[in-house]
Amino acid sequence: MRRRLLAVLTVLMGVAALLLCLPLAEGYARGRTEHLLLQRRSEAVRFADLAERMRTDADRAELVAEIGRYADLYGAGVVVVDTAGATLVRAGTTPGAGAVEARSRALTGRSTDRLPTLRPWGPGGVVLAEPVGRDERVSGAVLLAVPTDAARRDVTVRWSLVAAGALASFAAAALVAAGIARWLMRPVLDLDRAVERLAAGSLRSRAGSDTGPPELRRLRRHFNTMADAVAESIGRQRDFVADASHQLRNPLATLVLQLENVEPHVTPGPGLAEHARALDEAERLAELLDGLLALARVESGAADPARQDVSRAVRDRVSAWAPVFRAAGLDLTAADVADGLWAHALPDAAGRILDALLDNAVKFVPSGGRVEVSAAHRPDGSTVVRVADDGPGVPDDQLASLLRRFTRSPGHQNIPGSGLGLAIADEIARLSGGTLTLAPNTPRGLTAHLRLPADTP
Repeated sequence: MRRRLLAVLTVLMGVAALLLCLPLAEGYARGRTEHLLLQRRSEAVRFADLAERMRTDADRAELVAEIGRYADLYGAGVVVVDTAGATLVRAGTTPGAGAVEARSRALTGRSTDRLPTLRPWGPGGVVLAEPVGRDERVSGAVLLAVPTDAARRDVTVRWSLVAAGALASFAAAALVAAGIARWLMRPVLDLDRAVERLAAGSLRSRAGSDTGPPELRRLRRHFNTMADAVAESIGRQRDFVADASHQLRNPLATLVLQLENVEPHVTPGPGLAEHARALDEAERLAELLDGLLALARVESGAADPARQDVSRAVRDRVSAWAPVFRAAGLDLTAADVADGLWAHALPDAAGRILDALLDNAVKFVPSGGRVEVSAAHRPDGSTVVRVADDGPGVPDDQLASLLRRFTRSPGHQNIPGSGLGLAIADEIARLSGGTLTLAPNTPRGLTAHLRLPADTP
């Protein structure tokens, strides 16, 4: 946005500079043309007076001498004609374009009162005429072919100065505009980054810039106030979930203990089966409370992302889960794990998410199945950990819902679990700036892709 604002200001300043310098340059060109006309017209009037007084050969000789010196001095051309257009006296170059029109005006008693505006590129010469005599006593005309080199050189110099001044003014205005744009946009960019961090789950994020117009500073204060209120509200909710989960664990543990103590006194039969189901439900409730407590701790965002060795975390977790998979009759391999994989994520994010994915694989992949773990770099610098199995998989329309809380596939409702494992893993990935996605495996099964952001210095 700052670039767009700067571009708009630059264009406006460029147009303003152009609109100011063009009339100035054109005005000087017209003024220099008028000055040339006045200079040469006064000389043409003098020559016309000499031609009007020409009666004798001596007068003619004086006129010839005058126009000859003039032509040699200025490189101009001078022609004196009679009323029929016949040349009486000539010196220097022959008048070119415009001579006929100027002569016709002069023979009717009208002097040249306008010349083409001189510009650096032309015209190279102009013609002006002055009548000999006045009114009905016009006896001829004096034509001057005037070179414009000196005048055009003056126009070029002045236009160059105008252009240099315009460029200098434009450069200075552009620097001022850049400063103004930076001053205007700095609080907006800071607010945008704060909103982005807040949307990513960093509830401690605030807009810190205290520069810019009063309206933007007031907006920053309102945003920070709103962020404080949102953080406080969400914090109270998470504290409630964590406190409730923690407080319920003690009476639940007591209930489980009492159920276990009652078991020897229950006679075999329907009552014993009901007792076993009650004990299973109590243990399932304890697992659910543990999951809620873990989720509340993850969402609290107490830890900051840091540099993580993903290669080591993947190998450690695979080694730790290998006995569990062997006991379940499953084959767990991690042959395709690249070395030197580093990511910027929450502490032990890769290990905690991998625990949830491998725990799911143990639960849902039938005995004899195979689970493969791999990890590699992406071209953008991020790290991707892939967990693929050849289990029964999940229909495509149910994949998106597996990362939601308390969601279980309809075909796996009877398998133990709280339905929070993948939700917690997804939350860890999101707070780390990464993603966790699920997709079908080929030819069957499920594939989980964990992407963690690159570890930038």
